[in-house]
Amino acid sequence: MHNIKYIRSNPLQFEKMMSRRGISINSSEILDIDNSIRAFQTELQVLQEKRNKASKQIGKLVSEGSDISILTKNISDYKNDLSLIDEKIKELTLNLNKLLIELPNSLDDDVPDGASEDENQLIKTWGEKPQFSFKPSDHVVIGEKLNQIDFKTGVKISGSRFVLLRGQLALLERALSSFMIETHLNDHQFEEISPPYIVKDHALFGTGQLPKFSDDLFHTTDDRWLIPTAEVPLTNIVSNEIIDKNALPLRFVANTPCFRSEAGAAGSDTRGMIRQHQFSKVEMVFITHPLRSGEELHYLVSCAEKILQQLKLPYRVMMLCSGDVGFSAKKTYDLEVWLPGQNDGKGAYREISSCSNCGDFQARRMNAKFKDKETNKIEFLHTLNGSGLAIGRTMIAILENYQQMDGSVLVPDVLIPYMRGLKKIEVKN
Repeated sequence: MHNIKYIRSNPLQFEKMMSRRGISINSSEILDIDNSIRAFQTELQVLQEKRNKASKQIGKLVSEGSDISILTKNISDYKNDLSLIDEKIKELTLNLNKLLIELPNSLDDDVPDGASEDENQLIKTWGEKPQFSFKPSDHVVIGEKLNQIDFKTGVKISGSRFVLLRGQLALLERALSSFMIETHLNDHQFEEISPPYIVKDHALFGTGQLPKFSDDLFHTTDDRWLIPTAEVPLTNIVSNEIIDKNALPLRFVANTPCFRSEAGAAGSDTRGMIRQHQFSKVEMVFITHPLRSGEELHYLVSCAEKILQQLKLPYRVMMLCSGDVGFSAKKTYDLEVWLPGQNDGKGAYREISSCSNCGDFQARRMNAKFKDKETNKIEFLHTLNGSGLAIGRTMIAILENYQQMDGSVLVPDVLIPYMRGLKKIEVKN
């Protein structure tokens, strides 16, 4: 949600910010509604003062035994007028909010302009891409040869874009989640959270998924929603709260299933496990002071990077351009892992973590604030989120980067303690 005071003072700058997002708006439409609301609020205040004054006069006239019929009628008229004006204010405020909630977050000045992911900016690369003496396979071929990625049974049970993992690959999924959570807890002192997987409308509204992206979500028959990411319940921990400034930053981490309908995603990374309706993800959420959120974003990225580095998976960091930054974010870095089996063995980078600073955009939508007890000042918090990491895509990266000529897959050293000492994933008979 945007600050109407900022739009009021900087209408042209606001239009320019939205144009960077590819959105053409006329701020006068927003300001016309805002001016009407403020005019009615002034009128409301004047009428309230008149009513209060008349009420005091009635008490005096009653004590004097004077006629109060005219004042009584005036008070009744004031009451009716106040009710009508209050309804007009509510209606106009609803119209204003409808305009504002559809607009994405503004962008940081250093976010590069661009229309699509092709114009994202390379920040760094890490690691050496593996060299093979054979043509590398993708994870679908590897997993099916291992008899441990079962798309057929997943489709039988649940339909397309569901998978059933067996044996050592089911263990690998569990090992990855344990390794990631333990690393974040031990190295970064996060607070682990086990949140609900089903949420109400207001939780998704607060983080920006509703109302704009309802088609991307799974809706229950009792008017609730399956979470598309743990970002939703984790960020909403502070909704409608006032946090003590000295408690900041709050850093949460959770491993949850995620559910996405992937509406309109046909033909986009749909092979295998890259884009599923259900997948597991370790999510990090930071709640911080406004002056620290830029610094916290870099720390968030480093936490995700550390997981990839310990797994020795080559990756790159990209700053997203203006046309590729998500609705609620003002700046985003994507970590893209190298998958050598993609593009018929030529390889490709694929997103494995997206780390975003949302500024006060989500906090305004969910009324999340902090208080400085020394100054007694209350302000909106800043929120950040990032994957640490997407477990399914991390599995894909391990299968493709650690594959062997005989079809087996080596287990990264750091995972062996979580894999019951298993050092190699081999064909399941």
